[in-house]
Amino acid sequence: MELTYEEKRHMFEHGYVKVPGVVPRSMVNAALHAINACVGKGMNQSEMVIFQTQTFCPELRSEPVITNLLNKTPMFELAESLIEPGKVKGWGGQIALRFPSHPPVNKPRPAPHPHIDGTYAPNNGVPKGEIHNFTMLGCVLLSELKEPFSGNFTVWPGTHRTHEAYFRDHGADALVSGMPKNQNLPEPVQIMGEPGDIVFAHYLLGHTAAPNFSPNVRYAIFFRLIHADRKQSCCIEAITDMWLEWPGIRKLFGEKQQPALV
Repeated sequence: MELTYEEKRHMFEHGYVKVPGVVPRSMVNAALHAINACVGKGMNQSEMVIFQTQTFCPELRSEPVITNLLNKTPMFELAESLIEPGKVKGWGGQIALRFPSHPPVNKPRPAPHPHIDGTYAPNNGVPKGEIHNFTMLGCVLLSELKEPFSGNFTVWPGTHRTHEAYFRDHGADALVSGMPKNQNLPEPVQIMGEPGDIVFAHYLLGHTAAPNFSPNVRYAIFFRLIHADRKQSCCIEAITDMWLEWPGIRKLFGEKQQPALV
């Protein structure tokens, strides 16, 4: 099973693609059951900031009920069709919960701000001065998301290209200092969807979770995927050559071809 040409083109141009109905509802429900049973045992409030930046229920992240969402569904083959068949490697899933918060009163809703994973932030587990990049982010929606500001996975389309250009000019090590400054950002897209839908996003794509002003907890699982030939936690060249680890994209659109900005 692989993505269609149009889906691959969307990834190439926009840096992400959503695919509906990939994970069976029975597997979604099994994951929700395990997560809710874990949360029901109680959480230490002092550790909440770590759970929010790393993972909730860390004891579950490498259990089959979570990893099978990737390894035992068409999600894995779809990822291979973007990167390279037989060359995709993943590890335990990040169990990402976003709890409801109160919307501001008589004020505009706060604008979300993008980030790129794999660099130091307080409590995220990445050492200062290091870059732990990967090839592609894979998200499994476990919640119904019909409205924005429900904790939606949020992306800034096309920023994989502008970020690549920035790091070519300033050096990949500039990522250690944080996001590129003075960006002219496109409008963010808060992704809607149903339980079992998946989203793939390029590592360099700016993304975040929108605030959750809904009455419901937002549940999602994130997998960091890399090209299996990578030997280290960082492939610095892939930050300035964004399709380096993507033969599945290069063979369709050409290694040097760049789409028009949209």
